[in-house]
Amino acid sequence: MSVVGNRMNEIMKVLTIFSAVMLPLTFIAGVYGMNFDNIPELHKQYGYFAAWGVMITVAVIMLGLFWRAGWIGSGKTKKPAPADSPDAS
Repeated sequence: MSVVGNRMNEIMKVLTIFSAVMLPLTFIAGVYGMNFDNIPELHKQYGYFAAWGVMITVAVIMLGLFWRAGWIGSGKTKKPAPADSPDAS
């Protein structure tokens, strides 16, 4: 039962990270998808690419923060407990 619970926690962690990365990207795409004529970058030559640049930057920063926190990839890893500590099995 414990193994199933741990596996479920890992799956939920992956889904949560995916959702956390996609949320600001969806917001930015939603704002630029509105039919307003007042968006500053709308009539600029490189406005489309600027919006893409912002979205990619946000995604990379968030993934970097998650990686540094050890939530994805190898990031920070826990040091193994010394052999004489009570936590060592």
